[in-house]
Amino acid sequence: MGDVAMTIPVLLALLRDQPELRITVVTKPFFAAIFSTIPQITVFEVDFKGRHKGIRGLWVMYKELKATKVDAVADLHNVLRSNILKRYFKLGRIPFVQINKGRAAKKQLTAAKDKVFKQLKSTHERYADVFRNLGFTIHLLRTDVLSKLQLSESTIGLIENDTKKWVGIAPFAAHTGKTYPLDLMKKALIQLENTEKYKIILFGGPNEVEQLSAMASDINECISTVGILGFDQEIVLISNLDIMVSMDSGNGHLAAMFGIPVLTIWGVTHPYAGFYPFGQNLGNSLLADRTRYPLIPTSVYGNKYPKGYETAIASISTEEIVAKIIAMT
Repeated sequence: MGDVAMTIPVLLALLRDQPELRITVVTKPFFAAIFSTIPQITVFEVDFKGRHKGIRGLWVMYKELKATKVDAVADLHNVLRSNILKRYFKLGRIPFVQINKGRAAKKQLTAAKDKVFKQLKSTHERYADVFRNLGFTIHLLRTDVLSKLQLSESTIGLIENDTKKWVGIAPFAAHTGKTYPLDLMKKALIQLENTEKYKIILFGGPNEVEQLSAMASDINECISTVGILGFDQEIVLISNLDIMVSMDSGNGHLAAMFGIPVLTIWGVTHPYAGFYPFGQNLGNSLLADRTRYPLIPTSVYGNKYPKGYETAIASISTEEIVAKIIAMT
């Protein structure tokens, strides 16, 4: 989801410089809502369990995409499926440019020995490079974000609109190494609640319903959206937040595509890998203590870390989180 959300500012910049363009985004049906407010974009929904399954299914996808009369293909993913599609598009003599993920540099950044600890090119610029290599002009600006969306009456009723600032909290991530411990997060939210200035809104996935509901029930002015709002409704709500607090995960990128201030909390991953939310100040982050955990970043995605690094993210105190939220709002 984060990778998809990061395309938004890039596509907005592309369309700003070439307003005559029409773009077909090839993605899963679930992500279609991310692009729904951009009139120049049409979503082509893939069906990898049905008609687009396997090599034969990818040939069907190629034929369907070719029928839309595309002039060129920008591959922002560069995975096995898109590499197969590349062969098909070459047969049709349609230009096909793929992202350079910078794998060698990322391997050096995450190495346990001879680590090269330096800032790498952002994923947003890597996306932009694909379009530049297709011959388009593209300059990323911090203003390349979506506008705030109109809340529905049902969502307003759920949140109970008042004068308090809305703080989105997305406490989970795909891997343990970049997930702030839930007991500490709950402690931070109680400290935040005690300021009496904030409405706390929890975001997460369908597998996290019970945990987030339990957390919300123990904290006044705290609401969990999981299992209540659909993804399209969550996107609208995110666009109306005063701040989003996220791990190195997708919800931070969803907020950033609306220009919402995002506080990111980092464990065994690091902003140097290029996945910092778009347009955010560098100070809008809290990082695990590299003095105590010098091998950070241990991996790009947070799925690999040595023994003892499981709770590196807990070196960030709850007081730091609350103070940063207050400073950013």
